[in-house]
Amino acid sequence: MLRNDIAITPELVAEHGLKPDEYERLLKLLGREPSITELGIVSAMWNEHCSYKSSRLHLKTLPTRAPWVIQGPGENAGVIDIGDGQAIVFKMESHNHPSFIEPYQGATTGVGGILRDVFTMGARPIACLNALRFGDPAHPRTRRLVAGVVAGVGGYGNSFGVPTVGGQMGFHPRYNGNILVNAMAVGLARADEIFYAKATGVGNAIVYLGSKTGRDGIHGATMASAEFDDRSEEKRPTVQVGDPFAEKLLLEACLEIMAQDCVIAIQDMGAAGLTCSAVEMGAKGDLGVELDLDQVPCREEGMSAYEMMLSESQERMLMVIRPGKEAQAEAIFRKYGLDFAVVGRTTDSLRFVVKHQGDVMADMPIKELGDEAPLYDRPWIPAPKLSFLDPNTVSPPIRNGEALLKLIGSPDLASKRWVWEQYDHIILGNTISGPGGDAAIVRIEDGPKGVALTSDVTPRYCEADPFEGGKQAVAEAWRNITATGATPLALTDNLNFGNPERPEAMGQFVGCVRGIGEACRALEFPVVSGNVSLYNETNGKGILPTPTIGGVGVIADVTKAAGVAFRSVGETIILIGETAGWLGQSAWLSVVCGREDGAPPPVDLVAERRNGDFVRKMILAGHIHASHDLSDGGLAVALAEMAMAGGFGALIETLPEGPPHAILFGEDQARYLLSCPAVAADAILAEAEAASVPARIIGRTGGDALKLPDDEPIAIAALREAHEGWLPAYMGQAA
Repeated sequence: MLRNDIAITPELVAEHGLKPDEYERLLKLLGREPSITELGIVSAMWNEHCSYKSSRLHLKTLPTRAPWVIQGPGENAGVIDIGDGQAIVFKMESHNHPSFIEPYQGATTGVGGILRDVFTMGARPIACLNALRFGDPAHPRTRRLVAGVVAGVGGYGNSFGVPTVGGQMGFHPRYNGNILVNAMAVGLARADEIFYAKATGVGNAIVYLGSKTGRDGIHGATMASAEFDDRSEEKRPTVQVGDPFAEKLLLEACLEIMAQDCVIAIQDMGAAGLTCSAVEMGAKGDLGVELDLDQVPCREEGMSAYEMMLSESQERMLMVIRPGKEAQAEAIFRKYGLDFAVVGRTTDSLRFVVKHQGDVMADMPIKELGDEAPLYDRPWIPAPKLSFLDPNTVSPPIRNGEALLKLIGSPDLASKRWVWEQYDHIILGNTISGPGGDAAIVRIEDGPKGVALTSDVTPRYCEADPFEGGKQAVAEAWRNITATGATPLALTDNLNFGNPERPEAMGQFVGCVRGIGEACRALEFPVVSGNVSLYNETNGKGILPTPTIGGVGVIADVTKAAGVAFRSVGETIILIGETAGWLGQSAWLSVVCGREDGAPPPVDLVAERRNGDFVRKMILAGHIHASHDLSDGGLAVALAEMAMAGGFGALIETLPEGPPHAILFGEDQARYLLSCPAVAADAILAEAEAASVPARIIGRTGGDALKLPDDEPIAIAALREAHEGWLPAYMGQAA
């Protein structure tokens, strides 16, 4: 007999995030009124965060396959083959809403959740990255949010013992009411020892592993599927609380029982906790699941079935154990001081049955909980096309040298050393190149092979032209990896957008996804995992469309990788790619002129592939000593970054034709800066010409200043002071 001692009212349905037509869908599915526990289960399974009901129609268009892809979207994380029997497991996910409400715990549990997604697959985490977006620095909440999020990211990763090797951080008033915290984790596994969530076998034990269940995080996934208003602070109890030390024990215990062949299926208890993990394991295996909540380890007394099913307490796993292995698996978990409890069995009923204190609290068709989730083809309108901004019509308000100093000291382009010095980026001893470059390089075990890792997106491009912005985000991540000499293999995405029920916001999402798909196909850079975060709005004001791209590549020998730092005096500086001086939506236009207008730079994917393949070939051949892709701030900012990293200056003797301010600060795509020994320059130019790659010598390294044409030299010390000063000064101000 199904127990239901709470009346289901329209108000209660609305509080659970279900619209009237969705509730009618549930009534039709069950053939009766749901219990309160069933209503909670469906609110979790059918919300935007878990069901992707507004996005999955469009996500299906993304390319997800390649010969090196072992597992694409649909599992806890994506998996790619990197040769020698090794695989890289990786994913990116958001914790935006929780981090706005409670920045430290929101960021902490975001890192913890993505790490579990990776080691659930049988991989040992080897690196973390992140992408952070905050509001206007002048906004009264921004400094506190930055401090809390950065401390949370570092606090969890450092304590867990995984290096945080890269990321991105930006500011814009459009994030005042909704910050973004995107966390990425990367792990190493044996290619033939990947673990999945698909349950098999009738009558097998379903085991609860890890920490105890509490009341933290209840309705966390539902909260993440709704926009904010002035009462968003009241949602603080929906934010989970993390324990990195418990997660480290959980990692070791999981990997140990995997090595002992105890595991049939395993699933992280992430969004929607016990509900989502149990349903997904059963549904993927075409099996039913029966849970006995009396066996669930709880840290609080009197928890109801509703609370246990929806709790998002951290550091928990659900596992189907191989028959006869229960005692062996339990002994391993007890050794690590973790809970181990048989909480259910697989069945052949295709039903999801939940029992508590002798009563049936839920009895639902398991496949339909996922398969019958609403799927919307939401109305959308394309973003209006902006016109080309002729650089000749934009007069520079200050000299180019002054503009460069202002740019590299601006919130988005200033050094983020204050952030990454709070992260341990060298723990485990395999970080070859950490934060501050185009992509991090992490050595695989004892080498010489390594992986290149990056995260990137330019939201102002995506706002101005979602299709080109989506293309550019992928191309930028691909260039970041290529600039190190690594071969880009696959990506994970975190698609952060506003309210999909607004056609304008949905149009931004559709445009970006289409641009991402086109770039992925052209660059052979498939999407193997990801996350969608919608409803990033407060009181109707949405964020900039921000489809963060996390890229992974491989390099056969890490000693051949190139960095951004000029290596020695007297080297030749070569500019790769066409430079026309595209100023629309550029950082220069925004920071120096106070404008955000014009069309963003178009992305020629044929040129991206051609130019990048050439640069990678030159690096691996040993011809290139330093390499840097050109992005925000264009040529001048790239030169300054290479000079500051190397510790000495450069004399720029010639530039492409055009207005100097546009040539120096324009953001034309598919471009790189290279430095090489002077004796190698002619051969590189000859090879570039043979490959139809635009290349030209623009100057040479040396001295203690950066000398731009027709401008005063800028001392490296002055560049560093401007670049390194803003963020520490900002964070040092009284809150």
